[in-house]
Amino acid sequence: MSPFTVEILHQLSDRELEVLGYLAEGHTYSSIARRMNLSPHTVDTYLRRIRGKAGVSNRAHLMVLAFQVSRHHDLGLAQA
Repeated sequence: MSPFTVEILHQLSDRELEVLGYLAEGHTYSSIARRMNLSPHTVDTYLRRIRGKAGVSNRAHLMVLAFQVSRHHDLGLAQA
């Protein structure tokens, strides 16, 4: 995992990480909202905040970040 990804991981809240995890699994904004008992607007807000923190400018880069973060968590390397 790149140092950039690790640095971003430490900047994200648990809820933001949860949203990214669902995104990496292929869920839509609406599906994520239902799973987390949120409105789709709130999910969009989380994803905009993540993009801002990560300096990600488009959805394709957001998906790459989501896959990296998801893989990081799958390996048991989550935030302490």
